Amino acid sequence: MESVTIRVPATTGNLAAGFDTLGCALSLYNTLAFKKSKTLSFSGCDAAYQNADNLAVQAFSAVYRHAGKKMPPVHIDFDTGIPVSRGLGSSAALLAAGAMAANAMSCAELPLDVLLALTTGIEGHPDNLAPAFYGGLTASLMEGNRVFSVSYSVHPNLHFVTLSPDFHLSTHAAREVLPQRVPHGDAVYNCAHLAVLIKALELGDEELIAAALRDRLHQPYRETLIAEYADVSALARQNGCNAVCISGAGPTVLCVTADTAFADRMRRAVQSLRHTWQVRDLTVDQAGARLL
Repeated sequence: MESVTIRVPATTGNLAAGFDTLGCALSLYNTLAFKKSKTLSFSGCDAAYQNADNLAVQAFSAVYRHAGKKMPPVHIDFDTGIPVSRGLGSSAALLAAGAMAANAMSCAELPLDVLLALTTGIEGHPDNLAPAFYGGLTASLMEGNRVFSVSYSVHPNLHFVTLSPDFHLSTHAAREVLPQRVPHGDAVYNCAHLAVLIKALELGDEELIAAALRDRLHQPYRETLIAEYADVSALARQNGCNAVCISGAGPTVLCVTADTAFADRMRRAVQSLRHTWQVRDLTVDQAGARLL
């Protein structure tokens, strides 16, 4: 195959108590077109990422190595709707796109679980990658070199409203702020909240979702890195949504609601803040990464 185009959804990972475990695919997309060429080249991509360290290239190369084939040089055209370093799975989207493209162009026909394992080896954790590949809401775990992932239902009435600010937050910085050890009681608290959250999302019970989105492993520490997080959370509650959490490692704030008018109210509300917050009204993407 000489060329392929891959569309991959954004994802919200670390869903509250589901730190490094739970993720959901959202209706916001990156579309990458791969075409064999004489040299590795790029378009639609920042110059700083136009090299072999690009995550799409790393995944592309990893699949060819696994298949025992020589990777051909390609031109990659990026059409990126997912903002970078905002906690919406931009890295996972590039990895999934590169792996899917290589799988098709090499005719390796590797199953998705193998592509997930290969890219998790690059990313380090599967909570964003699993929903990027499979779509929907997924929970994942790692045992040795194997990645196990299962899917759950989300109530069709739920909207995932994201509020992304005009500043970045690196995943490295967001991990650095986390403690190396946590009290046993905090671990138990998170286990209980994660178990309830999965069912709450299936039921679409907003009160239950709001309670289950509380967490003690990462959000209390990361909130301090996100300017105006408290203000955005307060505005969300004032405008009718109590189900609020950090998306991924941040700085995007995620609100889960069935209220179709909530996003419009928040667009007006955040205009009073110092930073610019882009509000997106998203739903669950059920398809995951796919060839166009």
